[in-house]
Amino acid sequence: MHSSVAPTSRGKNAEQLVAKLLESNGWSAHWADGRNRRPILTIQKQGQRLVVEIKAPSEGRADRVIPLLSQAILQAQANALDAGNAQPLALVFVEKASSSLSKQVGSFVDQYAPNVAVGLVSKNGLRYFKGAGLEELNAEPEEPRWYRSAPSNQPVNLFSDLNQWMLKVLLAPEIPEHLLHAPRQKYRGGSELADAANVSPMSASRFLNQLRHEGYLDDSSRHIALVRRQELFRRWRSAVMRPPPELPMKFLIRKPIEQQIQELLAKQDGDACLGLFAAADALRLGHVSGVPPYIYASKLPSRDDFEWRALVAASPSDIPDIIVRQALSPKSAFRGAIRIEGLIVSDVIQVWLDVANHPSRGEEQANLIYEKVLRPIINH
Repeated sequence: MHSSVAPTSRGKNAEQLVAKLLESNGWSAHWADGRNRRPILTIQKQGQRLVVEIKAPSEGRADRVIPLLSQAILQAQANALDAGNAQPLALVFVEKASSSLSKQVGSFVDQYAPNVAVGLVSKNGLRYFKGAGLEELNAEPEEPRWYRSAPSNQPVNLFSDLNQWMLKVLLAPEIPEHLLHAPRQKYRGGSELADAANVSPMSASRFLNQLRHEGYLDDSSRHIALVRRQELFRRWRSAVMRPPPELPMKFLIRKPIEQQIQELLAKQDGDACLGLFAAADALRLGHVSGVPPYIYASKLPSRDDFEWRALVAASPSDIPDIIVRQALSPKSAFRGAIRIEGLIVSDVIQVWLDVANHPSRGEEQANLIYEKVLRPIINH
């Protein structure tokens, strides 16, 4: 490494860190005199050669970064012409950077320098590269550890309603689409997960920090990856064991139950779905018969609820047509629900969680779902 790389310690440190980052990802780096005998960083990999111009502003604000990036682009282009058979790479190094800043950098480059490779690197872990095959280096900023920011007397509930939904979103790529409704992609950080799961960035950040704190994230992975899944699912199942309120009900008009259930769910506008054993049947994973269909609702119906006017509470001596159960985790239950032949049906993870402790052979039903669907995911 050249000993007189930059006129300031900040710039020198930036060039050293950038060179180390690139070398750790298979690029060879060396220094050569450029214009006015100024040392220029050149990197090479698999026949590709890039001349790098690095700027290191004191702050990671867009109004500081963008002008310096513009200057770096012009200088990198000039240095690449002098070097011959090389491409320019303009790079800005900052102490802290956000995903918002990388989006602004990307927008600026798309508009004004689409043919120039650029990079944004920060000490807090954000890496944004565009062009020249460098995108594989991209990474979200490291999020602060849960125990650094959250007071010790305010632990995060790993299995809150939204957290259960985000667990489903993280697991969705490994589950067939006809068994779970959720986005299916890989996420590099909390902001991407928040966008996909339709939750706040703060909710996603707290969730990931808690997963990391309890040892359920693979910190060596470039994407969010769950580990120790057997223990995670065991705790998840235990966390939802308490029985929710439910109400046995009968339809006032006698016609096929399946038709009336379909009509009932259609009126709920996404706030109800088929659950437990009936849902398992709809998913073609049924194992237990003779149990009245369960309907999950955001709240138990009352006499004044217009959407439930076709039903009345069943007397203790009656066999109910359906059992309406209040969803204790409605966002997780209803967002993950899928449509099957006009029915809104609980997803496979929800069914597994819900039937496990049911007295009517629920353990058998849960074991069948585990063997047919969940074992490969949990043992991943």
